[in-house]
Amino acid sequence: MDQAVIPLGKPQPERADAARNRRHLLATAREMVAELGVDKVTMDRLAERACLGKGTVFRRFGTRAGIFRALLDDDETAFQQSVLSGLPPLGPGAEPVERLIAYGRARICFLYEHHALARAALDGNEPIPVGARNATQLHIRMLLGCAAHGAGEARLRGADLDTLAVQLTAALEAPMLLFLTAPRQRETPELIKRMADGWQDLVERVCG
Repeated sequence: MDQAVIPLGKPQPERADAARNRRHLLATAREMVAELGVDKVTMDRLAERACLGKGTVFRRFGTRAGIFRALLDDDETAFQQSVLSGLPPLGPGAEPVERLIAYGRARICFLYEHHALARAALDGNEPIPVGARNATQLHIRMLLGCAAHGAGEARLRGADLDTLAVQLTAALEAPMLLFLTAPRQRETPELIKRMADGWQDLVERVCG
């Protein structure tokens, strides 16, 4: 059983200089990734390019993989923000099924575009991370619930939406995991489009 978490007061705000260094390091790391590729980004090189001490970089990221985890977290936050408050159909304002299709298409593109960062964010031989699966599952479940109470998706009424959300999350994330671990020559925009089209076909068949 999970133990209750007792709040011990408000979290300490980030110091202005620490926040400034964080933003500067992330921006510099992005420049280096775009210019050199992830393989050439190291703690020492990042410190040198950012004109900061090595200790500052190590305190901020801990390890080289921590640099890429921070970049992924930053981009993940921006992606989820576009889902919560961006333009439709990804953001609010479109029909639930339309949003579900748009989410899957955008998510596939996001995972593909970030696969190099995902690999670099690993320590050792861990499985490749596939993004915020919990956020994906919660969003899919919410949209399924909205669709089930709509006028046009009678097929969903009475369905086990919790289980269906788990299964659709697996259908969205698992193929991308297999794709990202495949030989590099298979990584083509054409295949990404096929996967996005396959997601749309699946959602349309499930939702009727």
